[in-house]
Amino acid sequence: MKLASLKHASPREGRDGKLVVVSDDLAWYADAGHICPTLQAALDDWDHVAPALALLATDLEHQAIPRERFHEHDAAAPLPRAYQWADGSAYVNHVALVRQARGAEMPESFWHDPLMYQGGSDGFLGPRDAIPLADEAWGCDLEAEVVVVTGDLPLGATREQALAAIRLIGLTNDVSLRNLIPGELAKGFGFFQSKPASAFSPVFVTPDALGDWWRDGKLHRKLMVDVNGAAFGRVEAGVDMTFDFGALIAHAAKTRALGAGTIIGSGTVSNRDADGGPGKPIAQGGVGYCCLAEVRTVETILSGKPSTPFLKRGDTVRIWMEDDRHHPIFGVIEQTVGA
Repeated sequence: MKLASLKHASPREGRDGKLVVVSDDLAWYADAGHICPTLQAALDDWDHVAPALALLATDLEHQAIPRERFHEHDAAAPLPRAYQWADGSAYVNHVALVRQARGAEMPESFWHDPLMYQGGSDGFLGPRDAIPLADEAWGCDLEAEVVVVTGDLPLGATREQALAAIRLIGLTNDVSLRNLIPGELAKGFGFFQSKPASAFSPVFVTPDALGDWWRDGKLHRKLMVDVNGAAFGRVEAGVDMTFDFGALIAHAAKTRALGAGTIIGSGTVSNRDADGGPGKPIAQGGVGYCCLAEVRTVETILSGKPSTPFLKRGDTVRIWMEDDRHHPIFGVIEQTVGA
């Protein structure tokens, strides 16, 4: 089933949106408020609530209940805020490239011990919300990723326990301010100012609804990215993923329990080129990229300096993933860089 949270007209009505069940084709929704008011509340009581939501989803598909048109611009992030948001770097090709761009060595341990940062989760952007940018000199970059949402997990959870606890899957644009990162990391205390609010896909989807596309803790579909209307990335999310989501979640749970509603990100999806190289733009026969930092690094390797600019005010970013009929699975993240 597919779940979304519709925006309220005013924060006084609530900060966590109104939970709805969305049809498979993303055309219709049914209000789930009589079952559970918010997605976080559903995750808190998942074993009891999920079967009722699934029945509602079935009735919606059969047009057996009242329904209304689903408009993605009315959607908040499925979880407008969360107790925990931790983003990994499962695609080590991406890690190697962005570290190379700032002249940092990549330790050998990165191949067997995931890298992860804890992001701000008190307010996420909806799929059509503008990307706030106060200063273009900060180097605004998109990062197209896959995310999962977990149920409760104990401290020291295994990979198998982690995979069994995955409740929902979706997409994110994990915005980075690249020109702020080196200075912050040099202080030795990690990201903060350089990682503003992330945006999420209009709907999150249960693993069973994805069928064989979801297996072995990976989502085996192509992640699509357009920048200013031009194809920028057509990258396979199930390929070159060094750490699957079971490994990422188990890493996060090594020293702490994880509460229901924890969001874990894959990090920027990234494919190496067929010849083992860092990847090529779509215009040169490659699969492209899911962030600007990668193409800028490749340009630097080839010509000594980057030529692709970071995002400017008015630029647009579009992120989605398609089914076999070329329909969006999770809806579309479509954002314009604003003031």
